[in-house]
Amino acid sequence: MLSSDLAILYAVRPKVLMQAVKRNASRFPADFMFQLTQTEAHNLKSQFVTSSWGGPRRARPYAFTKQGVAMLSSVLRSPRAVHVNIAIMRAFVQLRSLLATHEELRQKIEQMERKYDARFQAVFATIKQMLETPIPAKRAIGFHPATNPKQHQKTFQASCK
Repeated sequence: MLSSDLAILYAVRPKVLMQAVKRNASRFPADFMFQLTQTEAHNLKSQFVTSSWGGPRRARPYAFTKQGVAMLSSVLRSPRAVHVNIAIMRAFVQLRSLLATHEELRQKIEQMERKYDARFQAVFATIKQMLETPIPAKRAIGFHPATNPKQHQKTFQASCK
């Protein structure tokens, strides 16, 4: 995301956002944030036709990765940034507990596979056989005229008697 968009998201002025970033430069390595090149900035501006930056811009905009966006929430002091930071921390805690639960479940399944492997071989063999056995085609329902018209006429006369 661009720094100007993040400033709106976090309810701070773009200048305040960039000052906070520069004061905490060690928290924003290259994989968290980078400055657009002159060509990228020009291409971005030409895509929007009209400048969304409010006039001429002296510096090229910065782009933030998802890690940079998360780090911004811990650096900025706006009430919204505080709420975002709290939400991120809660999400990390919940994610960690989910990963632990899934790891336990994976281990239990592996234990069951080792324990019951021989017993289920017969089940798996039967299922495989069922999948490989062709299903016979069903007879079509409805009226199907005979290919031989004389045969059709005989069938019709026999049904009228």
